[in-house]
Amino acid sequence: MKSAKSKFAKSSGKLTLLALAVIASPYAIADDSGWYGGVGVGQAKAKIDDARITSGLLGGGFATTSIKDDNRDTGYKVFGGYQFNRNFALEAGYFDLGRFGFAATTVPVGTLNGRIKLRGVNLDLVGTLPVTDKFSVLGRVGVNYAEARDSFTGTGLVNVINPRPSKSDTNYKVGLGLQYAFTESLSMRLEAERYRIDDAVGNKGDVDLVSLGLIYRFGAKTPAPAPRAETPPPPAAAPVTREVVMAPPPPAPIPAPPAPVKVSFAADSLFGFDQSTVSPAGNQHLDKFAADLRGTKYDVINVTGHTDRLGSSAYNQKLSERRAAAVKVYLVESAGIPADKISARGVGEADPVTKPGECKGEKKTKQLIACLQPDRRVDVEVSGTRVVR
Repeated sequence: MKSAKSKFAKSSGKLTLLALAVIASPYAIADDSGWYGGVGVGQAKAKIDDARITSGLLGGGFATTSIKDDNRDTGYKVFGGYQFNRNFALEAGYFDLGRFGFAATTVPVGTLNGRIKLRGVNLDLVGTLPVTDKFSVLGRVGVNYAEARDSFTGTGLVNVINPRPSKSDTNYKVGLGLQYAFTESLSMRLEAERYRIDDAVGNKGDVDLVSLGLIYRFGAKTPAPAPRAETPPPPAAAPVTREVVMAPPPPAPIPAPPAPVKVSFAADSLFGFDQSTVSPAGNQHLDKFAADLRGTKYDVINVTGHTDRLGSSAYNQKLSERRAAAVKVYLVESAGIPADKISARGVGEADPVTKPGECKGEKKTKQLIACLQPDRRVDVEVSGTRVVR
């Protein structure tokens, strides 16, 4: 496999040849300097290192039975720049490459789920080779400063030590594209760009973004109107026609993203007391929840198990984890929800619903168990839900 350094050298060589061709082009004599801005949206694709994931799990004593990758997402960028002449520009921008992830199933039984979100800023030198008055080829080389935010969750016997690492670093960036000018002010770009990225756990990789965007040039020259033949003035009594230009309607407001939906199940409705196996009555509650999700799209479902304060903290932590894992397994196996869309964790007695001093006593009496019933629960939070039209 070729090293990142050799790839960068090859990309730089191509851009150098493009720059030399631009200098020799007859279009290089034009002076189109000025400021511009634009936006681009498209598909981002990341390479997920399954071999490294398998090796890391093996080092922890787990064999990997399957890995499901989620390596594509929608990415976008907002940028602005200064065009020194028709051939060269300096461009800066902000980019969001989206989210990527994986779900690994292990033996001994468990799962490891990982997600990464990538965004940052860039500074590029852009070279343009005009082919016609409206059509151009462009290439870019520059640097990006990206922030990687990871999140890891484990179920079963898989335990994640650092669930939310993050890192920011500077790497190179290259790209090629085509540009078409509708007018002197408005153009369209189709680009393929490669971002070199450091994730938050010691790996380097590439994320490719193929985007379609629009560019607006500020203060572009308006072409002079074609000369018209002189005509005799109209008679004095002839009416004067005036052209009325109506202002465009204001843009429609962008709807706010939907808020997460949170459903809380009483543990007593899903499990027997001090148990972590879903009961027949619990099956009905979870089946209804899964039925309500049909016809919707969502980013992730977070399942969190809670216990009351009775018993030791260590035992309550394990019980809450087993209950959260049991709900996830049921939704995956019986309701058909993809495993990579669900994360499960337990927090034990750390987040009670009852107020301090509300349920007094330490012995397991029927009155105390009943008073602490709201603390024994499983919360299911659905993020990014929206109805499919």
